[in-house]
Amino acid sequence: MPKDIPRGASWTPGHWALSGNYAPVQREIDATELPVTGIIPNFLDGRYVRIGPNPISVPDPARYQMFFGTGMVHGLRLIGGQALWYRNRWVRAASAARALGEKWTGGPSQGGIDFAAYTNVIQYANRTLALGECGVRPYELSENLDTVSGFDFGGTLRGGYAPLPKRDPKTGELHAISYSPLFGHAVRYTVADIYGCIRHTVDIKLTAMPLMHDFSLTERYVVVYDQPVVLNWDAVARGPWSQWLTRQLNRISKRAVPDPLADIVMAASARIDINPSLPFPFLSDQNRPTRVGVLPRDGTAADLRWFEVPRCFIYHGLNAHDDGDQIFLDIVRHPDMFVVPGADPMTDAATLDRWIIDLVSGNVRVQPLDDRSQEFPRVDDRLVGQPYRYGYCVSYPANSHPRFTPGSLLRHDVLTESTIEVSFGGHRQASEFIFVPSGENAGEDDGVLMGFVYNSVDDRSDLVLLDAATLHVVGTVHLPARVPNGFHGNWMPTQSS
Repeated sequence: MPKDIPRGASWTPGHWALSGNYAPVQREIDATELPVTGIIPNFLDGRYVRIGPNPISVPDPARYQMFFGTGMVHGLRLIGGQALWYRNRWVRAASAARALGEKWTGGPSQGGIDFAAYTNVIQYANRTLALGECGVRPYELSENLDTVSGFDFGGTLRGGYAPLPKRDPKTGELHAISYSPLFGHAVRYTVADIYGCIRHTVDIKLTAMPLMHDFSLTERYVVVYDQPVVLNWDAVARGPWSQWLTRQLNRISKRAVPDPLADIVMAASARIDINPSLPFPFLSDQNRPTRVGVLPRDGTAADLRWFEVPRCFIYHGLNAHDDGDQIFLDIVRHPDMFVVPGADPMTDAATLDRWIIDLVSGNVRVQPLDDRSQEFPRVDDRLVGQPYRYGYCVSYPANSHPRFTPGSLLRHDVLTESTIEVSFGGHRQASEFIFVPSGENAGEDDGVLMGFVYNSVDDRSDLVLLDAATLHVVGTVHLPARVPNGFHGNWMPTQSS
């Protein structure tokens, strides 16, 4: 049953991530037969689901960090030109179930640390999976977005999974690079088959554990971003005893946790409630460069080659492809991130660049694509790892108020090197938009773009559908509630059994 936030809780703004459309919503909703302006194309048969942090307990505004909020999914069911329902649900990890007064669903524990899955939600192997950061255990959701249980890829996943895996459009396999404190100074590349099991694993040794939110995939290679922002327990130090403890944690976390102890930690994590005001344990190391690792898809760690690039921080790549001797990486580049403890997880100067890696000479060439501040890049999922033409980002105007308020949608045409900006009006804020083709063999601009748009005047959100060719509004599904500015989502077409 839908739930309200526990009685007596109240939100205290004072932090940009707890104000405006970043503020968490306080109840779960079931709404049916949603009103529509315009049309919903008949080829849309499925669910659009997005996730983001939404704390249940009241965080301390002075210390709150977006990456510590319990995950909440928001979804719509579209079929036959109608919007059948909208639902939002907290992901019932163990601590969330306790906070809501419910019995935890349980499930296998070796898939990672039991914490909030709040970063991404995908459809894979006939399942809906909520994913998180830093070694968090995936959670399986039902068709109606209720929590089923923890998920460990049929017992083949150990120690946590990646927030942003990528599906190979040709094979259907799921590629991922996962990072976790349980891995020590290493990340783990995995390939999962179409049936729900991991079939290939490569551990990649590093000199620290970086915040590795994303990676890139081409037809032949996996691209790893080793960055300056690394796990540093000094970020949470408060007082002399805490400082002593963080020094010990920094020393211990250099090595992977042995499997028997890791199993105990993962099982015990379900009994621990994480304070959403806990300081974020990642900091920028000003002496650490940024480098890119190139690994053949079927290679081993010995086949990895490193290339230095301009020092920066990358949350997301737009897309990548290779032509044999060169790799083309289109990425959103931040100058730096988490320079001081408790720093905001965004900057005002994230621009779109192309890095061209010459595998013969070892050189990397930087080509600016768009200098507007932007984030949440997406591409036609059928072209992941392949040459493409169109990409989509959300702009973040530098003078926006409150801070980090999303603005318009940007459509980048990398063939003509041009960009079209779609504004929804001064009081409306775009979120991540995704492309859905009109059919299996439709062109790259034959379909719709869909995403949530928040209306600050009415304090609610709509699902907006744009014609991908003209960028004109095709239809708008009006929601009875607000969908907070969150993270990632996907279109999940109805699958035949």
